[in-house]
Formats: sequence, C-alpha cells, structure tokens
Amino acid sequence: MGLFRRRKRTGAVSRDRAADRADVEHLENFVQTRRGVEAYLEPRTTVTETTVMLIADDGEWTRRRVGSPEEARRFAHKIAIPIYDVRLMGYPQRMRDYNERRKRRPELF
Repeated sequence: MGLFRRRKRTGAVSRDRAADRADVEHLENFVQTRRGVEAYLEPRTTVTETTVMLIADDGEWTRRRVGSPEEARRFAHKIAIPIYDVRLMGYPQRMRDYNERRKRRPELF
C-alpha cells in the first residue's frame, strides 16, 4: 500500500503558465493608455515565473508574466520606459497609496 513511503523529489515544478502574446499586448496597451509608466522586474519564484509590474504616475499598476529578465529589459527598451529590479529598488510609494485609495473607496475604481 505504501501510505508512509516518501516520494522522490523531481525538482522544482512551476505550476504557473508561461508568458504569451496576450501578456505582452496587455503590457503594451497599459503603457499606451497611461502616463509616466515605469517597469519593475519581479524575479521568478517557486510559484510564478518572471513577471513585470508596470506602475503609472498615479500609482495604478498591472502585472504580467514575461519569458525572462532579458525579455523584460528588451520590452522596456523597445517602448522606451525605465525598468528597475524590484529586489534592489522596492515598489514606489505611489503604488501603495493607490492600493490604499482603492481599499478605502472601491466604488471609484
């Protein structure tokens, strides 16, 4: 029966899906329809692949998967926005302020 046998570990398995064209299109649309957008590169974790968070000047944000950190940098360079490593810079205060406004007055969003 083997109820108490240990399973062999096969390494880290991502349960997340890979980035696709729809993710890139969403990011491009966000940049085109907002002002002052900056990109924040988020590292791959055991749960999610590498992601990019775009944050507009009013703090509105969106997050989507990207294939790799290099792809994220190429994307930001192509559309001429700055890109920062979130592990080094952290998230900007305007994003936290935006989240707080959404929490206090959800009917406005």
